[in-house]
Order: sequence, then structure tokens, then C-alpha cells
Amino acid sequence: MIRRVALVSPYALSVYGGVQEQVLAMSRELCSRGLDVVVVAPDSADRTDYDTPATVRRFGTRLSLPANGSRAPLTLSMRASTSARDAVVAFKPDVVHFHEPFAPLLGWSTLRRHATPGVATFHRNGSGPALSLTAPLLRRLARGLDVASAVSEAAAATIRRVTPIEVTVLFNGFETERFVATPRERASEVVAVCVGRLEERKGVSVAIDAVRTHNARHGDQWRLVVIGDGPERARLEARAGHDELIVFAGAVADDVKRAWLRRANVLIAPALRGESFGLTLLEGMASETRVVASDISGYREAAASHAVLFAPGDATDLERALVTAIRRDELGAVAAAREYAEHWSMRRLVDAYQTLYDEAVRRFNSSG
Repeated sequence: MIRRVALVSPYALSVYGGVQEQVLAMSRELCSRGLDVVVVAPDSADRTDYDTPATVRRFGTRLSLPANGSRAPLTLSMRASTSARDAVVAFKPDVVHFHEPFAPLLGWSTLRRHATPGVATFHRNGSGPALSLTAPLLRRLARGLDVASAVSEAAAATIRRVTPIEVTVLFNGFETERFVATPRERASEVVAVCVGRLEERKGVSVAIDAVRTHNARHGDQWRLVVIGDGPERARLEARAGHDELIVFAGAVADDVKRAWLRRANVLIAPALRGESFGLTLLEGMASETRVVASDISGYREAAASHAVLFAPGDATDLERALVTAIRRDELGAVAAAREYAEHWSMRRLVDAYQTLYDEAVRRFNSSG
């Protein structure tokens, strides 16, 4: 029986990101089932007390490196990778669960040693030289994995292009019950919210343009709240022209984010590309908030018929989609979207992972 699990994140918890949120949420769910959990991540300078009963261990200097159109908070320290491996070994887990195991560098020493059954989750969508040029190395690292999964078909296809490993497609899970814990609060004005790292591919500039264009032409004014931080913040603030109806809330705690989602009339997910799965869309649905999203593959897969889609990068079409969503804010549609989001609950996801953990142990023992 699996009683002890090590979760390895190559990305620092001190920087907001979908993988990091997934790791922390999974640690909470595993702990709630009576398992002992350690979370291993970069950034030895991080002293944050994270919202999880799991033990959190951090190693190495955090760097910010370009990756898949974003900036990844990684460590490139081999010493940190070795220290992380030693911490995992000392914990004596029944399974080591690597999120994005091929992202450098923290988990590589643990993968190479392969002293414990290894399970992978691949999140990334999109190819590029970083994957194709390192394919031989990645195939060697894959030997440390007994079972592999991906959060979407797109993420699975990405990893299948460079390694021969068998990949089970699961999904991104989240704690759906947390998103209705905050009381619903609606102001008289229409509030739209964007959530995510402020970088070019996230398309926040499109949301700003759509809201400002609407407000310049119509008496029913919309307020846009931008949640998150990143390298594009100064440029986006300048694009907003210090408009009082556009609020940059910065990086906020999860409970603050959830409160904004409960207050919002609409969640806007305007990414231009590079999204393997639209977990943010599902968070909006779970919050009983209408969702408007760009029509890209990762978002289409997540949205089904429960979001209003618009052409990526097209502010005029986004304004049209917002008008449609605001007018269709019916209780029936909101309830159906909330029920749909429940299919991605962290409870269901961890059920699936526990099955994979058992399979990883079986394969590891049979290969030894």
C-alpha cells in the first residue's frame, strides 16, 4: 500500500504557476487521505509557509529562464539536484511523482538514481529546439520513470515526439469546493477578471483593448481586474493608460483570487498560444462565473460548450464575446458549467494517480 509520496516540482513555489498550484493542491489531497507527503522544489531562499500539511523542502538558487514563451523559475545547480535526491531518499517514499520531469534540473539526480518507483506528469504543450536538441538526454532520463501521464492530449503529443514512453492522458485537477467557499458578491457594475502571469503570450493586452474600446463607446462601463504579475506589467499598465476602470491587483494569495472570481461577472482567458489545458477556465466555471476564452486548442478542450470563444488576439471579437457572455448570465448555464467543472476535481485526479502509483510499484518491482 502506498503511504509515502514525494512530489517533485522543477519550478519554484515562490512564483505563481499552474504546475506549482497543481503540486500544492495534490499535496493537500494526498495528506487528507492519510498519506505522508514531501514537496521538493527550487529556491532555497524561499521561506514562505505554504498552505499544505505536507513537508516542503527547497533547494538551489532560483533563476528565471525562457521556456515555451514564458519564464520558468528553475534552478540549474547540480548541487541542488543532488541535495534534492538525498532528501527524497531520506524521506523513504513509496513513490516519487515528478511534475515536468525533463525540466531542468532539480529532479534529474533522483531520476538517474531510480531507487524508487517513479511517476511523471507532463504539462507542457508545444515543441521547439529545447526538446528536439535534448532528445537523447531526455530518453536517458525517461529510464527513471515507471509510469507517465499527461494533463492533455496536446501535452502527451509533445512528449511522445521526443521519447518512446507510454503516456496516459489524465487531466489537470483542482479543488473545486474551494471556489464556492467564498460568498457570491456582485457589484452593480460589470466586473471582468483576468488571471495569470503577465507575459506576451497570455494576451492580457487584448483584454485591455476590448474593455477600453467598449467603455469609450457605451454607457454601461466594464471594470477589468488583472490578477498576476510578470515582465509585461509595466507595458500593460501603460497600455491601460492609467484608466481607473482597469485594476492591476498583482500577484495575490489564492483566497483573494477565489474571492475575485466569485465577485466577477466574467472570467477572461485571452492567451494567444502555448496553453496545454485551460485550468483557469474550469476555475471560473467552478466559481459560478461565466467564462470567455480565446479559441486555442488547450482552451477548446477545457471549455466544451461552457465558454464563449473568440478569435485569439482579436480585441473586437473579444468585446463581442463579452457582450454575449454578460447577456447570457443565466442560472441554468452557470449551474451546468459548475457541474461540468466537477469532472476535473482534485479528488477524481488523485484517485487516478493512486492507481498509477500502484502500477508504478508493480513495474518497478518486476524490473528489479
